Amino acid sequence: MNYYMPVKVFSENNCVLVHSADLAALGSCALIVTGRSSSKKNGSLDDVKAALEAEGIRYTVFDEVEENPSVETVMKARDIGVSCGADFVVGVGGGSPLDAAKAIAVMIKNAGSPRELLFDAGASPDNIPVAAVPTTCGTGSEVTGIAVLTRHDLRTKTSMVHKVFPDIALCDGKYLMGAPIKVIANTAVDALGHMIESYINSAATPFSRMFADTGLKLWSSCRRYLSGEEKLTEKAAADLLCASTFGGMAIAHTGTSVPHGLSYTLTYEGGIPHGAAVGLFQSGYLRLADEADRSHILSLAGFDSTESLARFIAEISPVMADRELLERAAENLLKNTKKLASCPYKADRDALYDIIGGVICSG
Repeated sequence: MNYYMPVKVFSENNCVLVHSADLAALGSCALIVTGRSSSKKNGSLDDVKAALEAEGIRYTVFDEVEENPSVETVMKARDIGVSCGADFVVGVGGGSPLDAAKAIAVMIKNAGSPRELLFDAGASPDNIPVAAVPTTCGTGSEVTGIAVLTRHDLRTKTSMVHKVFPDIALCDGKYLMGAPIKVIANTAVDALGHMIESYINSAATPFSRMFADTGLKLWSSCRRYLSGEEKLTEKAAADLLCASTFGGMAIAHTGTSVPHGLSYTLTYEGGIPHGAAVGLFQSGYLRLADEADRSHILSLAGFDSTESLARFIAEISPVMADRELLERAAENLLKNTKKLASCPYKADRDALYDIIGGVICSG
């Protein structure tokens, strides 16, 4: 099997400005894709603008990406990108802008195609180049080909079927420094989920597990910052972002598994943030795994049991979800045979109800 990673990944302080030439090499007119406010507050949007201006690159800013971006948003941005003549896309922000940027890059390249192209497994569309500037420590979208989009027509989230890896990823931990601790915790829990779900996965390989191992060690070294015991430092921010990138590299090989599948219903129907929803099911998913694998992950992450893992996640990323919503999540996932097949043990109704039965809800 062939695996694809971004052509260039830079992880250093001020890397957007330092590597402006690499960014400019992608084209002559950029569509900057971001959310409404966070990239303006943390300085990332200004850095991207400055880097493009220094290289004489024209750009247009699309700052309407919502949390869990919808297909409708992708199509709106596509129209703006086409009208301004964009020949590459720069995603700036958390997983939502980065995922949206990938889908937008496909639709700009195929401007005459309908939205259904995003989910047409029989098509093989090209895309214009993509640059990714992550500002949260969760999705690892800067190093994956995955773009998860909200399908209002199906009342759920689903992945674009086409893999679009960023051509360049510019990773700078300084953008985390002003983020609310809740955002950092929720996104860090998502990164932890990527590492657990890629390790406990039918498609796991020595390569994917190498990425997960390295990411888990970095993640564990930052636990006291996630719990609020210590104030976030620049080094810890850089380590958390790096852990997220390693988690992204791991799921680029394997994809995610049962906890992510369960989370989609909680996010769409319950309005629960993605990372928090994913974290709710990690302990139960790990508890049913092979004993040696379970012990290995717990040891690297710094926990002595799945119960202590569950308590830590509940403390830093609390969730309120009633039994009816949890059961609906399980029943919805039972229809997703591809996601169930990613689990290396039998993920039947009994297993899913076992997982949701052990969750710790708080808030």
